[in-house]
Amino acid sequence: MSFDFFLTSLVIIAAPGTGALYTMAAGLSDGKRASIIAAFGCTLGIVPHMLAAISGLAALFHTNAAAFQVLKYLGTVYLLYMAWTMFRHRGMLTIDGQSNIKSARQLVVSAVLINLLNPKLSVFFLAFLPQFIGTEEAAPIARMLVLSLVFMTLTFVIFAGYGTAAATLRRHVLANPSVQVWIRHGFAIALAGLALQLALAER
Repeated sequence: MSFDFFLTSLVIIAAPGTGALYTMAAGLSDGKRASIIAAFGCTLGIVPHMLAAISGLAALFHTNAAAFQVLKYLGTVYLLYMAWTMFRHRGMLTIDGQSNIKSARQLVVSAVLINLLNPKLSVFFLAFLPQFIGTEEAAPIARMLVLSLVFMTLTFVIFAGYGTAAATLRRHVLANPSVQVWIRHGFAIALAGLALQLALAER
């Protein structure tokens, strides 16, 4: 594995996005355990994109405008739905100290959907990974698998870090209802902004 791949992946993953927001929201809402489960779910959501890139399906989304648009708008609608439910106090960020802890399955399913419905991930794997696989590579698929696993490991570690950091602030947030409202609305607006960004994205 090249240092360039590691550094570039680190920068891309660390940049705030839907996965980071989700794990932070899980940490604030339900604590450290929930944030780690959410991070795992987001990481799991990368697997279909990785397999698509390896099998060549990602090329379809890159070259076929209709396929890309369908997945893009499904992702946009899902992000807007999450933003709306969060804004209305029914979403993933419910910080009230009550017994509303979500099951591991709920957390993982939501996290997987967040990354699964992001067509830019497939395009990313199609355009990014090949740059680090030389034409003389004896086993290019094995090499792509290794790089993908490194990318997924970094994703889990960074997202879990975001979520755990947010979880440490949970007690302070619970003590201040007005802060809860501002945080919840802030996350909802951020998700809506990411939905708009995805809706306007080009291949």
